Amino acid sequence: MISLFNQLKTKNQYKKYTKLVDKINQLEPEFEVLSDQELRGKTAHFIERLGNGETIDDIKVEAFATVREASKRVLGMRHFDVQLAGGLVLTEGNIAEMATGEGKTLVASLPSYVRALEGKGVHVITVNEYLARRDKENIGQIHEYLGLRVGLNLPMMQADQKQLAYEADITYGVGSEFGFDYLRDNMVKSLADRVQRPYHFAIIDEVDSVLVDEAKTPLIVAGKMPANEDFHRVASMLAKRFKKDADYDFDEETKATSLTDQGIAKVEEAFDVDNLYDLEHQMLYHYVIQAVRAHVMFERDVDYIVKDGKILLVDMFTGRVMEGRTMSDGLHQAIEAKEGLEITDENKTQSQITIQNYFRMYPVLCGMTGTAKTQEKEFREVYGMDVVQIPTNRPKARVDQQDKVFQTSKQKYTAVVKEVAARHAKGQPVLIGTSSILQSDKVAAYLKDAGLSYQLLNAKSVEQENDLISQAGQLNQITIATNMAGRGTDILLGEGVKDAGGLFVLGTEKHESRRVDNQLRGRSGRQGDPGESQFFISLEDDMFRRFAREELEKLRKKISPDGDGQIDQKNVYEFVERTQRIVEGAHFGQREYNLKLDDVINDQRKILFSLRDRVLEKRDLDGLLKEMTDNTIKGSIEKYCPEDAPEESWDVRKAQSQINKCLLNQPSWPRSVDHVRQLEEAVSPERERLFEAIDRSAEDRRFLEGIKGVIQMQIDQQFVRHIESMLRLKEGIGLRSYQQEDPMRIYQREGFELFEYHFREIEKRSVIACTAMIARHQEIQQQGVK
Repeated sequence: MISLFNQLKTKNQYKKYTKLVDKINQLEPEFEVLSDQELRGKTAHFIERLGNGETIDDIKVEAFATVREASKRVLGMRHFDVQLAGGLVLTEGNIAEMATGEGKTLVASLPSYVRALEGKGVHVITVNEYLARRDKENIGQIHEYLGLRVGLNLPMMQADQKQLAYEADITYGVGSEFGFDYLRDNMVKSLADRVQRPYHFAIIDEVDSVLVDEAKTPLIVAGKMPANEDFHRVASMLAKRFKKDADYDFDEETKATSLTDQGIAKVEEAFDVDNLYDLEHQMLYHYVIQAVRAHVMFERDVDYIVKDGKILLVDMFTGRVMEGRTMSDGLHQAIEAKEGLEITDENKTQSQITIQNYFRMYPVLCGMTGTAKTQEKEFREVYGMDVVQIPTNRPKARVDQQDKVFQTSKQKYTAVVKEVAARHAKGQPVLIGTSSILQSDKVAAYLKDAGLSYQLLNAKSVEQENDLISQAGQLNQITIATNMAGRGTDILLGEGVKDAGGLFVLGTEKHESRRVDNQLRGRSGRQGDPGESQFFISLEDDMFRRFAREELEKLRKKISPDGDGQIDQKNVYEFVERTQRIVEGAHFGQREYNLKLDDVINDQRKILFSLRDRVLEKRDLDGLLKEMTDNTIKGSIEKYCPEDAPEESWDVRKAQSQINKCLLNQPSWPRSVDHVRQLEEAVSPERERLFEAIDRSAEDRRFLEGIKGVIQMQIDQQFVRHIESMLRLKEGIGLRSYQQEDPMRIYQREGFELFEYHFREIEKRSVIACTAMIARHQEIQQQGVK
């Protein structure tokens, strides 16, 4: 019943777009007879109409017709009706779910042109540099023909090159680089060094990969700091001796790691400390917990490889080595200690943001993918985007076979080899999808023993990967790849392959997300081509071991494998599907939890970045300095002489000492203080003298530059310290569940206290430094007068 309702809803959603597509088609004959000059002139015409008060909705039908005609002339490619419909979905800020091979890249040419006419810039996000460059060079030709400027934003570009890229009407690039540019822009010393302009509209290709798969890891800008090698080595030795459930707890589903009371006692004994949770031992706890994580969360040749004495991280979704990428906060060094390698400098977080909070800054966000429906709830709740399914241009001819489930891993691989050999014997190309480099190697070893030749995509460069994937549809070809390898590249069928049954896709393990399985299936059956897909899985696969151990034990008692170990029972298929849904739910819950944590720091980040902007723009700097002075004086009195505490507990001298540092001259303090008002009255004359000096000094441009530099430096230093404090707070937050209080509420409350402390430090340190500058300024002026 629910499925029928969803089908009707999808049909109704799509229906409104078909009416607009009909209107675009009706304009085609009219636009075909336009000269090149007349067609190009449409751009200026649309911009003028928008300037006169018309909206995107008023011009989009004509604008789409313009892009379609330009594409025919420039690329020799005419948009299909379904591509026009997909473009309309994107223009509205939603997700177009389109099958592999339906030409999503060409679809992006439509909304990017229309929204670029608003003059505020459009960002087209791809999953890797190769695709960004390819799409800019191909699709960019259409926009340049129509008079728009097209830019490319890549890592390692100089600031002036990036500024040019962002000033373009349409900018192509990788999502993470846009995010890093945002963080770096909020670390610059001068406004002239910023590269981005205000956000407007973004199109994300493979939107599920960018906003879901990559959203587990925040974007971090880090600086190098020397690591404490001794701590790392000793912590690693301890972690090697630790036993799960006895010395530490590790949840395989959430990856949450914490020490038990026994583990804590061992650490205290090893380092000769009384209480590991004392504030002074916070860093020690951090080293130990990172060492434990390095041992239990990261597996060699799965999560990382060791090459030339270095740890190289592996992208779990593509199986590629992530060149130049290291983990921050000492985790990379913990893995180096685990492997007995040289300990490199640590990456110290200077600024960070989650993928979710970065992309939510765009007023309008949209995306394309072949697989989004299973994640629709998350897209709607987190990003406010609906998923609209677009039908294929030609009916799908691919046959998705029932999974083959085996009792053991060995039986599974034996069956895989048998199946591949049978397909290969009739010339049918086979693409074997694996979940990791380790599994790729295992499959390759089985095929080699059987005398079958194959092409192995195993941590190659992106260019090689896309080239090899594109060849996977040739006769007699056997290709082994990680499930996501070469995503965004079409596999074209070679001559005679259709007669052999098209491309056969064989999955060797279910992924923790149905989306990734569907993406693998979608490599076959492009544009109505014949094809087939099937998954070969075993009950020993990692997913079942990690997420359904108890249920699996019960299931084993009810199954009846055949002679080859294959299990063909309804309850087994139900178990597989149920486990996958449970895992998806767990991952969604983890992303949701991490986002809630980052929402706390995101609000704090906005306040600090806003303050930093005011300083960089030199907006009322003298007024800001006065405001900070008042806050610091008031804060000192409240801290050391709180009105709600008895007077005998006040530390009047400490309050006076703090206030003295903020003023040019020491106030005439009363001999005895029994009311806060006495302190405020004593401060008032010197406060006025300081403010008059600030007003006089503010007329000097060099002095304002000095104030700007001082406050900016304090903001940057305290932000780094605040991020580190928040990371330590997050590390230990799980332990607070023993206090019968919601860890999230503790994080919010204590996070606010930490932020308040660091914000007051910014004010106090800025005031003290600026007062010293003013005193020096006055001294120089007096010497000049003499």
